[in-house]
Amino acid sequence: MLHGSETWPARKENEVALQRTEMRIVRWMFGVKLQNRIPRKGLRDDIISVIQQNRLGWYWHVLRKEDNDWMKKCMEYEVDSTRPRGRPKKTWRDTVEKDCQARELNREDARDRIR
Repeated sequence: MLHGSETWPARKENEVALQRTEMRIVRWMFGVKLQNRIPRKGLRDDIISVIQQNRLGWYWHVLRKEDNDWMKKCMEYEVDSTRPRGRPKKTWRDTVEKDCQARELNREDARDRIR
């Protein structure tokens, strides 16, 4: 269900749909019905934190590469063009920066694998 989640710029409705789907799967696996009134926190870890971990793991992996690596160059490439009117689309880089702020991390932490 999370295949390729490292590159998703997930919107809020995507996250809600994933949480709902995951909760149905977890309840089915444990044989728990909604009538049992078992809270969802007692059944699983938060799927959003797993997606954040995957995304940040990929981000740190690319940051640890050499400066002349094509993957790192692609990640840091800035497109010189104007954006259309209205609210800008959510980008992968914006999502990663938000994840880093939520976990109080910065680019220099990429070298520290344990952190």
